[in-house]
Order: sequence, then C-alpha cells, then structure tokens
Amino acid sequence: MQFEIFTGSPAQTLADCLVIGVHESGTLSAAGKGVDRQSGGKLSKFLKSGDFPGRLGETLLLPALPRMKASRLLLVGQGKTAVTRKTWRKALHAAVAALARTKCRSAVVALSRPASSEFDDYLFSRSAAEITHAALYCVNDLKSGKRPSAPELTRIKFGAERFSSAAAARRGLRHGDASGNGATLMRNLANLPGNVCTPNYLADQARQLGGRYKTVKVRVLDESEIRAEKMGCFLSVTAGSEQPPRFIVMEYKSPRAPRAPIVLVGKGITFDTGGISLKDPAAMDEMKFDMSGAAAVIGAMSVVAELQLSLNLVGLVPTCENMPSGRATKPGDIVTSAAGLTVEILNTDAEGRLILSDALHYARRYKPQTVIDLATLTGACVIALGHHHTGVMANDDALARELVASGVRADDLAWHLPCTEEYAEQLKSNFADLANVAGRDGGALTAAAFLAKFTEGLRWAHMDIAGSAYVGGAAKGSTGRPIALLTDFLIRRAAR
Repeated sequence: MQFEIFTGSPAQTLADCLVIGVHESGTLSAAGKGVDRQSGGKLSKFLKSGDFPGRLGETLLLPALPRMKASRLLLVGQGKTAVTRKTWRKALHAAVAALARTKCRSAVVALSRPASSEFDDYLFSRSAAEITHAALYCVNDLKSGKRPSAPELTRIKFGAERFSSAAAARRGLRHGDASGNGATLMRNLANLPGNVCTPNYLADQARQLGGRYKTVKVRVLDESEIRAEKMGCFLSVTAGSEQPPRFIVMEYKSPRAPRAPIVLVGKGITFDTGGISLKDPAAMDEMKFDMSGAAAVIGAMSVVAELQLSLNLVGLVPTCENMPSGRATKPGDIVTSAAGLTVEILNTDAEGRLILSDALHYARRYKPQTVIDLATLTGACVIALGHHHTGVMANDDALARELVASGVRADDLAWHLPCTEEYAEQLKSNFADLANVAGRDGGALTAAAFLAKFTEGLRWAHMDIAGSAYVGGAAKGSTGRPIALLTDFLIRRAAR
C-alpha cells in the first residue's frame, strides 16, 4: 500500500474515488462543502432527500459530481457533528472496507478529523495507516473454494481541514505502515491452526524475518540445547507433546543505539489442551491463539527492522505444545527452573508462566535496560478487564505507566494492575520453592507474581493479552493487538 498526504483541494486531487464525511444533521465536512460548491449544490440537494442519513459507519458510493477530479464519490457517515477519535476511527475503517469492495485503485480520504488536542498530525496519520491495514486485512483461511480477489486499492491519500506539519504527517504514515505490516504478520501467524503453526513453523517464520532484514540475527535452540540451558520449567510443559520445542532468539542491533537492549519475551504455546489438567472442550479450538505473545514479538521485531529504529531489541520466544500423554507432567510434579528455583506444578494448565520463567531468566544475559513479556496468560485477566484493555503488571510503576500511555496514544488500551508481594504469598508450597498456581482469587495478579520471582533486579513488565489479542464467536480471529501499543513504545524509546 502506498500512503500519501495531500494538502490542496480534495475535489481537485486526482484519484479513482474521493471520500468525504456526512454528519447525521446533514452537515458536510469541510471537504464535502467544497465539493458541494463546485458541483453547484448537487450534493446538498441529494442529502436533503434523506437517502443518506449520515449514521456513523454507513457508506454510499456515488458517481462523480461536476468538476470533481475523482471518478467516484464515497459518502461516509460520521454520526454527530462532534468528531472524536473513536468515531473517526470507525468512520475511516468503514470507508476503507467500502473501498475494498470496489475496483478503485486509488482514493483521496478527506473525513472530518478529531480536534488537534486529541490528535496531532503525526498520530492522526499513523492511526490512519494502521486502520487502513486493519480494514483491508483478509483472514488467511484454508478454505478449498475459490478465494475472493484481493482488494485493488493500492494507493491512498489522506487529508484534513488542517495540517500544521506535513512532514510530521508523512512520518506518521511511514510509522503506521510499518505498524500495520507488523499487525498483519501477527494476525497471520495467530490465525493459523495448531497443526500448521507448530513450534518449528514459528522458528521458520523467525528465520525468514532474519533473511529479510540484515539487521536481524536469528538463532533457534532445539530440545537438546534447551536442556543444556537447564530450562526445566519449559521442558516440563512440552513433555507430553510429539512436537519438539524450540527456543527462538532474535536480535536487532542498530549502530546508532546504546548498548543495553530492550528484551521482548513472547509466550509461544502453539496449542494448549491444558495438559493433564485438561481444559473444558468448549472453545478449546481457540487455544491455537495461545501463541499470540510469540506472534506479537515477531511482529514487533518486523516493525523495528522495517523502520530501522535507533535501539537494540531482543526477541525471545519459548514455543511448544501443551499436550496430555503418558509422558506429560502431572499435577504435583516438581521441576527445577533455569534460575534454580523449584516449582510444584499444581495445575498443568498454568503452563505459560512456566515457559516464560525460563525465558525471563535467559534474558538476563543481555543485561537489558527493560524486559517486557507478552502472553495470553490468564482467563482471570479477561474476567477482570474484558476484551478492551490489556493488563499491565510490573515491578516498576514508571514502566507500567509508560506502556499504558503508549496504549492511549495508539488507541490500543492497557490498564495498570497491581503486582505486589502480597500476591506472591499465595504461591507458597509445602514441597518446593513455589507453586505455579494460587487459587482463583486474583488469578492474573498471582500469575504476574510468579513471573516476578524470576525478574528480581530487572526492570520488567508483564502484559496479559488474553482478552485483547483475539476474539471468539462469529468474528473469531486475531486482532493484531498490542502491536500498535508496542510500536508507539519502541518509537518513543528510540527517540530518547
């Protein structure tokens, strides 16, 4: 997709389609008023008929009006007269989705935008590019029938009533394009079934990323190398599976960056049955999404490599299946982590924290400035926050606030939850250094407290994306979150 900024008259900008906003009151956007004047009032006369009421997200494709450079006109409902970030995002998504159903190859989008106090030129443009990618995304299904043709839209120009800095707007488009590409990569990986997206498949995808960008070095540890690293918690999870585990190490280095890297750690359970503590069959198919943390890390690595950001970044992905078999780990078994702590496994369905604990210990060798893990870790986080916010827990409140602020800027919301020693008290075991579960109360918080035991001395945050990384039901699929949040966070870190 080619993204551009225009600053002149929308009606005089050449494209296959001009997109303008219409409000419920019949009020036109500034661009729409210009089109109406040039057409001798034909647009306002049409709107008076009531055939297009301007309800938020509605669209209507019309032939070009007189003295328009574009060959089509797409009306998009923008709801009430006051435009917020939320209503603008919904209107733009609807507009791009409507364009994708046409033969248009290029479009000029001139919707009313939110107030500059909500959106500066950079954020406006970055969000516009991210929304375009999301609206054009097609699920990578494996259906045998003829696939629908890909959208022909390849060029889109954005404008608004005002641009104080076209340079900032263009930079936003470039960053949003990379973020959208990263989200697409994440969604494609997470949407694949577990019999396709195995640990070895994830490793191959990481290797392909390294082949695409010279700045990304990839190394994959096999089972014998994982055993040599004494990752007993990780190996306990994969014990029941026929699929061999992999530990993926991705390193991005910029010659312009400080030496200490940021380390991202992603949970890569390519399918989670719960192991011996077998899950309820309902919705178990959604456990193919249990590698969404891994997919997010790979997606974030691609964003940084595409933008060539001035920072050093390491991505660590422990990946395996959690399956029941005669070799599987049993409730009550005790294993030794790479950090030397012993863990009593009371519930084999609390496996994500086990593989992450060994990966977090591995991160220490990089002497990182910051460590962030991403995981579809607990159903308890979904109960607490629903599907709107990612849960953020940290041993550093400033880091948690930094991530939450990035989520606000990116419209990829997160919420700071507590991670205090009181929750770790619930993890006491009679037989080992700690247990891997602590009962139902505060389940997302005790899971974070478990991980905190392996991050002492590190500046660390945990992001529970169980509710935000994918949706179920009729719209089942990966959302691509929290790539937008991570993009904002990493860009701002690179600018320091």
